Amino acid sequence: MTKIKILCAVSCVALLAAASAPAAGPSADSVVAARKAGFKKIGGAMKAIRDQLASGGTNKPVMVSAAQTMAATAREQAKLFPAGTGPGAGVKTDALPAIWSDRATFDAAMNRLIAESTKLATVAGSGDSAAITAQLKATGATCAACHKQFRADN
Repeated sequence: MTKIKILCAVSCVALLAAASAPAAGPSADSVVAARKAGFKKIGGAMKAIRDQLASGGTNKPVMVSAAQTMAATAREQAKLFPAGTGPGAGVKTDALPAIWSDRATFDAAMNRLIAESTKLATVAGSGDSAAITAQLKATGATCAACHKQFRADN
C-alpha cells in the first residue's frame, strides 16, 4: 500500500508542476505573421476610403466601416511587437531593431496611429469628403513617418 501512496504523491506533484508551468506564448513567426496581416488590413482599408473619395460618390457606410477597421486594427497592432519578434529572432521581418532599442519613440508613433485612425473613423461618419480627405492624409502621414523610422524596406 505504501508504494501506491508514494506513486500517487509523485503523480500529484508532477500534475501540479505541469499545471503551474507558464504556457508557451505564440511563436515569433506567428506574431510577425499577425503583424503583417494587420498592416495589410490597414492598407486595404485605407485603399477602400481612397477609392470612395476618388469615385466622387462617397459611400458613407463603406468609409465608416473601413475607418473603424483601421482604428481597431491599429489598437491591436500596438500589441504585436513583443521582445523576441525583431530581426534578431531569426524570422523574416521588415521591422527595424530601433523598435526595441527606442521603444518609447515607437510606442508614441503607434499611439499617434491609433489617435489619427480613430479621428478618421469619427470624420468618416460625417460624410464630409473634404474633412475625410484631410484626415486620411493626416493618418497616412502618421503611417509614413513610422515606416521611415521603423521599417526596413522603405
